[in-house]
Amino acid sequence: MLIILLYMVNKLEVDMNRKKIFMGFILGLLLMIFAGCSTAYKAQPMAFKLPSAYPNVTFIGDTQVAARAFGDKAEAQEAFGFDILGAGMLPVQVIFDNQGNSSLEINGSQTFLEDGEGNLWPLLSSQVAYDRAAKHSKSQSMVKEGAFHGLWGAAAGGLIGAAVGIVTGDNVGSAIGKGAAVGGAAGATIGSAKGYDSVDAQREISRDLREKSLQNVPVPPKSIANGFLFFPGEVGSAKQLRLQLKEKEPEIVHVLNLGL
Repeated sequence: MLIILLYMVNKLEVDMNRKKIFMGFILGLLLMIFAGCSTAYKAQPMAFKLPSAYPNVTFIGDTQVAARAFGDKAEAQEAFGFDILGAGMLPVQVIFDNQGNSSLEINGSQTFLEDGEGNLWPLLSSQVAYDRAAKHSKSQSMVKEGAFHGLWGAAAGGLIGAAVGIVTGDNVGSAIGKGAAVGGAAGATIGSAKGYDSVDAQREISRDLREKSLQNVPVPPKSIANGFLFFPGEVGSAKQLRLQLKEKEPEIVHVLNLGL
């Protein structure tokens, strides 16, 4: 639509200065819209390595287990698609290569993250993790589709108003102001056509975290698995993961201390 308006402005029989002002205004809006749109949340799959690739790999019979903390903000944001550390969660990835004959399951109530000062931190419950993600998605200015459509509609109305101003010979600045009022109503209609509000963002982030979580997920025999445990972001530096695993058949409890 903006390209069409640029073409229309170029064809208008008005002085060159007015054309330059209006075309600059259109291009500025175009940059603003696409820059904002790039911050939208997007769930994404994650590659991982076998436990043997990590220096903290530990053996339980025929099973290998390793862990990796995502304490770097840029790395964590790239992995999860949003600032998960800023949301108050420190993710620790655990990788299994279960070549044994029994399922293994993490006992969350007896799994802790040790920080650099020797303090032990418990896992965040699923609900607390989802609540923190929801609160973060509300507070951040991540531009979603609904906001984008609304902005597009308002901008289109403003541009139409400005175009009318140029055609009629009115002052370009005042015409833009008049057009923006019209554009606000148009934007509300267009934006409601396909909304993507904070509730949708919270739901998508929560679903993504749930799919990546290893809590209460048994690792069957003869399989490779990986997932995340979410600890409080207040931990700071992650020194060691104290991981308790339950082997079901026979029923055996294992405690691993994995340096991070």
